Amino acid sequence: MSELTLVTATDALFAWLLGEADAPEGLIVPPGGIDERWVFKWLRGTLPKLGGRGSWLMAADGEVVGLCSYKVPPNAERSVEIGYGVAGERRRMGHATRAVALLIEAARIDERVGVLTAETALSNLPSQRVLLANGFEDVGRGMDDDEGETIVWRLAL
Repeated sequence: MSELTLVTATDALFAWLLGEADAPEGLIVPPGGIDERWVFKWLRGTLPKLGGRGSWLMAADGEVVGLCSYKVPPNAERSVEIGYGVAGERRRMGHATRAVALLIEAARIDERVGVLTAETALSNLPSQRVLLANGFEDVGRGMDDDEGETIVWRLAL
């Protein structure tokens, strides 16, 4: 299995993913792409709010295989919700589990963060396994407009 690293997301990288700029040296996308355009646009829009910290591209041997980030800046209680996704062609390879582990490492040195949270659809068993493997606890239920009832996860750093 290839080594997965997190590449700090920048406006220039999102410009590339949106087809607005040339590919940066050493990065490619997998067949079928990484995600939908609206995801890149939304994540690009979060960059200024996050202060340049908390958004990453998952890279394996120079190929961007997914994305992970804080969804919003950490709140006054130092809690922040995370999200992550892996390109369809690169799932079931351990990338999400490794990326969340690396995100946790980054969050531990981010003085703004003391607690990570996440939500998964009740039917999203792979994502639930990623969170369990990284020490998150099921702390209750939530509701999502698109997903319906969700599981709320929490990890104190």
